[in-house]
Amino acid sequence: MASSESGDIQKVLEYRIYKCSSYSSCYIPENIIVDIPSDQSSRWSSDIDNHPQYLILKLQSSSIVKHITFGKYEKTHVCNIKKFRIFGGLEPENMMQLLESGLRNDSIPETFDLKHVLGEEGNYFPIRYLKVLPLQSWGPSFNFSIWHIRLTGINDPKFVKPCIDWYNTYRQKEIIRLCMKHFRQMEQPEIVETLQRVTGVPLEDPRLSTLYDLLVTKGDHLQAERFIDDAITMGLLNDYINAQTYRAIWTKLTSSEPKPGMRGGHQMVLDPTAEVLYLFGGWDGTQDLSDLWSYDIEADKWTLICKDTEAVGGPSARSCHKMCLDPQRRQLFTLGRYLDTQVRTCENLKSDFYVYDIESNKWTQISEDTGTMGGPPLVFDHQMSMDVEKRTIYVFGGRILSHSSSTDEHSQEHHFSGLYSYHVPTGTWVRLACDIADKPCSRDMPIYRSRAGHSMLFHPVGISSSTRSRKLYIFAGQRGKEYLSDFFTYEVDTQHVEYISYNEFGTKDANHVPAAGFTQRATIDPELGEIYVLSGLSKDKDKRDDNVQNSFWVYNIRNREWSCIYRNENIGEKYWSKMQDYEPCPRFAHQLVYDHTRKVHFLFGGNPGRSCLPNLRLDDFWQLELRRPTNEQILNRCKLIIRKHKFRELALSNSIEALEYLQTKIFEIIDHSDTQQTKEFQLLTSILFRKQSNSLEDETPHSNTILSELTTQQRANARDVHNLRTELYDKLAEFFPESLTQPRTNLIDLLPL
Repeated sequence: MASSESGDIQKVLEYRIYKCSSYSSCYIPENIIVDIPSDQSSRWSSDIDNHPQYLILKLQSSSIVKHITFGKYEKTHVCNIKKFRIFGGLEPENMMQLLESGLRNDSIPETFDLKHVLGEEGNYFPIRYLKVLPLQSWGPSFNFSIWHIRLTGINDPKFVKPCIDWYNTYRQKEIIRLCMKHFRQMEQPEIVETLQRVTGVPLEDPRLSTLYDLLVTKGDHLQAERFIDDAITMGLLNDYINAQTYRAIWTKLTSSEPKPGMRGGHQMVLDPTAEVLYLFGGWDGTQDLSDLWSYDIEADKWTLICKDTEAVGGPSARSCHKMCLDPQRRQLFTLGRYLDTQVRTCENLKSDFYVYDIESNKWTQISEDTGTMGGPPLVFDHQMSMDVEKRTIYVFGGRILSHSSSTDEHSQEHHFSGLYSYHVPTGTWVRLACDIADKPCSRDMPIYRSRAGHSMLFHPVGISSSTRSRKLYIFAGQRGKEYLSDFFTYEVDTQHVEYISYNEFGTKDANHVPAAGFTQRATIDPELGEIYVLSGLSKDKDKRDDNVQNSFWVYNIRNREWSCIYRNENIGEKYWSKMQDYEPCPRFAHQLVYDHTRKVHFLFGGNPGRSCLPNLRLDDFWQLELRRPTNEQILNRCKLIIRKHKFRELALSNSIEALEYLQTKIFEIIDHSDTQQTKEFQLLTSILFRKQSNSLEDETPHSNTILSELTTQQRANARDVHNLRTELYDKLAEFFPESLTQPRTNLIDLLPL
């Protein structure tokens, strides 16, 4: 049953404890059903501190479980779970993984989305049992505790029953397909044909069956190459290509004068429809700026729109402010700024809010002080994103400016702003959430750990065509001396919060996730479902000079995976002086914007963080293009795989012909500038000199024996050829979407030992 949201009424699901690895004499497992955060005994607790420890819940009826919420004790606790996995299924012995994440060590409940759809069509699958597997607690060598679990989803039998029917049918079809794959591997095509005819279940897309016939049945490797060429042209390998790792290509843009000068803490936005970039304000090392610029991407030309926006009724000179753009109505909004402690007064600490109309070239002050209109007070290093469809601006976090001596630059008693929305047509502010330190705060209002120097991005559509989960993605930042490393989403229509990970940033394995830090710059491509992050300041080093290093990361929203596509840890002045025209030096307080039409980023200015030149700011302008392998490169990759297998097949029967094929057909397709490919090419010759275990030249047996051994050898060679061709087909099938191919797994691998 497709995941249509119509009639989809979510409710709290009832459950009971089915099984757990240990029943503590002090803590009764059933206590987790009731949320009593003030009662230390209201929890399930394991007897030991290492896994496998687990807790299995049995739902009252089979349900679509969408969310799990973990309640906590009223204080931090060493037994709180730091890492965990969630499994679910219709039977307790057969469950799939639904989530892997972790909890923060605080008193705030956390809600997570659970995997609940299968297949590209987004079909719901029901579960009756849910298993919680703790992996690590916050305290070293402490047992695991679960204080409260709340499950939400759908348990309406009218909705769930069709899902169960679909899921059972899906499993039966997959079993039949696994059997067909197995019998085809065993050279039993008659059984495969019979199963397909009787059940009506296809093993794979007919086009893949054509490829199988070309390769395995006929051994026509040349036609197989042509098939792959046609498949790439038809777009059948697009999913594979889009899953490949990017390569970062930097290009320095050197426009003629006039152009913006050196600065950091400025703001940029990009209008993808008009292909125009706008830049406003910043700090040049000695003063704040109030100039407004535009950059025509097609013409590669900067234009100074206004030298001083304050003189034409716009905002005063400022830095550390934020801007967002409504490209449909061609309006630019700006909010916030930083002021040195010594110049702060009651009058200039008002949070002014402006809009610039691009068509009329006119600034309008929306509000003299948003703090008195129900909006945020004056903040800096906050984040601002716009929901263009609903004409709503979201503002989260940022340091609150105050002229009180208790909150100067040397104090750690900083105050941070919460989450607000501003509806442009009605001019109204709404406070959506407050900071954990805010007092008093409404009991019904959500509480989050606010921060500064973080990232916030708005995703206007769901990650699949069947959903409309319009979300803010919020991550990293700084709170006092603490570098935050959480990564969570806020669904703007439902106010639902999902923590993707408690420490998605800053884990010890810096090769797999970005380092914890602040002032990183992030962009989003809603079409590709990707988030891009250019590093800023990180906490890896003690000295500021050392912790400004270049790295660029991509987060795949659907797969929930980070990949580092660019990293340069050089900090030497000589190196970056030499590379100044080829690659941007490390920096912070820079600006990065993304053109999702051209699929390129633009980077301008920033602070290189050089202690010897504290006032130095940059004015360099860069374009970053992320390139994946081209169609031609993927075709050559497939051709090389095909030709290597043909060479191995030829080596079984004719070494001379195989050597000639190696020296011609394989040699011509090798990228000889690639050391790995060259090494693999050279190693192929060893196949020709492998020891023959049953050489007929070792002795001269009776003629009947010779015939018998020839027959045996021929059969062995035939089996080897079939195995080689099947192996080749399996490798090529990996380039195609899973929905078109035979099952990835093998039936024999499912047999328990």
